[in-house]
Amino acid sequence: MAEPAVAPELYINRELSWVAFNQRVLAQALSEHTPLLEQAKFSAIFSNNLDEFFMVRVASLKSQIEAGVQSLSDDGLTPSQQLAKVREALAPLLSQQQAHYRHYLKHQLAEAGVHLIDYARLNKKQQQWINTYFQNAIFPVLTPLAVDPAHPFPFISNLSLNIAALIRDPESGQQQFARVKVPQKNLPRFVQLPVELSDHEPTPIYTAVPLEQVVAFNLQLLFPGMTVEGHYFFRVTRDADLELRDLEADDLMEALQQGLRKRRMGGEVVRLEVADEMPQDVVDLLLEGTGVEPADLYRINGPLGLDDLMSLMGVPLPKLKDKPHRGRTPAALARAQKSLLEDGSIKAEEFESIFSVLRRGDVLLHHPFDLFSTSVEEFINQAADDPSVLAIKMTLYRVSKDSPIIAALIRAAENGKQVMALVELKARFDEDNNIQWARQLERSGVHVVYGVIGLKTHTKITLVVRKEKERLRSYCHIATGNYNSRTSTLYTDLGLLSARPELGQDLAELFNYLTGFSKQQEFRRLLVAPVTLRRRMQELIERETEHALAGRPASIKAKMNALVDPAIIARLYAASQAGVQIDLVVRGMCSLRPGVEGVSDNIRVSSVIGRFLEHSRLFWFANGGDHEMFIGSADWMGRNLDRRVEAVVPIEDPGLHQKLLRLIDAYLADNCTAWDMQADGRFVRRIPDEENVAVQADLIEGWHRNLSSSDN
Repeated sequence: MAEPAVAPELYINRELSWVAFNQRVLAQALSEHTPLLEQAKFSAIFSNNLDEFFMVRVASLKSQIEAGVQSLSDDGLTPSQQLAKVREALAPLLSQQQAHYRHYLKHQLAEAGVHLIDYARLNKKQQQWINTYFQNAIFPVLTPLAVDPAHPFPFISNLSLNIAALIRDPESGQQQFARVKVPQKNLPRFVQLPVELSDHEPTPIYTAVPLEQVVAFNLQLLFPGMTVEGHYFFRVTRDADLELRDLEADDLMEALQQGLRKRRMGGEVVRLEVADEMPQDVVDLLLEGTGVEPADLYRINGPLGLDDLMSLMGVPLPKLKDKPHRGRTPAALARAQKSLLEDGSIKAEEFESIFSVLRRGDVLLHHPFDLFSTSVEEFINQAADDPSVLAIKMTLYRVSKDSPIIAALIRAAENGKQVMALVELKARFDEDNNIQWARQLERSGVHVVYGVIGLKTHTKITLVVRKEKERLRSYCHIATGNYNSRTSTLYTDLGLLSARPELGQDLAELFNYLTGFSKQQEFRRLLVAPVTLRRRMQELIERETEHALAGRPASIKAKMNALVDPAIIARLYAASQAGVQIDLVVRGMCSLRPGVEGVSDNIRVSSVIGRFLEHSRLFWFANGGDHEMFIGSADWMGRNLDRRVEAVVPIEDPGLHQKLLRLIDAYLADNCTAWDMQADGRFVRRIPDEENVAVQADLIEGWHRNLSSSDN
């Protein structure tokens, strides 16, 4: 049977769709409804996202061009055409970001007591303080590098902030170019001044000047006897993707370490950002020195590297931020907290282990509204300390620094349990962190493996094996998000704690697949990529088409981070044409065109961008009235379905199923933070009617208790 195809005109370019996603992030920064310091945060996220996009996606397109690749993307564009369209789409966004910073954010922050001052506007006392700071804390680490026939153009490291200085020798009259790297590693981007030096009324709460300006206005100290005629800021972005062959574990570790050393310096330059006022002759010198094509030049009318605005979240002004949020302990686990037993909050007879809770039934978790520490971490901690637990197996993809999970695994190994951790070394931009964790775990007696050759292990699963009454019982956790304490407070994710025997058996076989030579082809309940997930998801969509054609209830509701897989999109188009009602919540890239007459009339796509990063994935199918619901780690992308190890689990408890259905309906009803996708790929922000519905805010406030998992 031939694979259904999607006509190029019915497929939206994934790179342009990503730019549209980042535009929605920027819109949060530009919104007057976003608190001021949160505006700075979203502007920083926009810039950080863009840096990674250039380091990976743009770098990939440029590599294709250099390799002479002429094959077309699914929407019919060459790599060169895609790059041109990306540049065209980014230009207005960069202008909007800088205009917002210069003309609105700085002024509004100043009125609120947060002064970001240019060096030229400092008063004499502030200048004296800054100049002394420069001589004591900055000057000793600076190394000016001249460029002349005896000194070749210096290497410019990835994402470094630099000063192009024009220096003239007063004796010879000769002008020279020098590069000064701004030392950002151990110094703050915004140098804070004592507020008592300010002559503003009222006295500001926070006053700072950009680090690059502190260096630039003290350049004369670096070039004594010379005249500094001008200074201009610039920044480069380099190819940071690691190309790794299918290597064995030891070779992979070594290759990764070599690749990380290369990344710190960087590959080919893929973007050159310069201050808008930089003269063309200086620009030409930089273009030649860095090997950058003019098309990869971005003139920026404002500060470079606005990702550093994130540091302003440390300013102690709660009124300029979102209200603090702390999740709650799921009600089902309220009496399963060992800390409450230890501090006397509950009596010994009131305490029940988390394993006792799970023997009664599944527990659904929804982070950050349900605390990660009192659910997932409590599960791992109790497993580590319980004498009846024989083994713990889990996958680690992105782990926070000072991770309680790592500490628990080490403690479990020291307690004599069999502990296996699959550490995915190839988690992009977390490779170095994961290498360090892998070594620490190995030194502590944990059996560490690195997954299946040729695949990235992206699944988030834990298996605990416990001896109970002369038999073994398995307990498991299957989730959409990482075992990361920090991101569990920033991302929305779902997880299932269960003692269902079929899930335990599936996980045992999946771990054998990950650690040995198993070629498992089927699983009892789990949908596993790259084994069964694609086939099963396609069958579920096709089944809805059959139900619709037969006149039975047929609809699909799904939430994910990205939808770009052509085969899935083709089946969704076919389902729509058969009358299946399809509602999708897609945070990021979406290559499907909704609302195209005769093709996707019955498909609606929305995107929710709020204070938390939407990261959960769930899939609901009407199935003729016999509904099915799944959660898991996979998006509808080729990489998730074919090139990663993923696990998607059915939600079989009727009560939990209904909660998740109400949850996705709440996302679909959001009219404050949701955007509707148009057939041309644009997203239009929804306008609230008489009743404001903001799903994340509602979950925080607990207004819709039935959306919460904490009453399991």
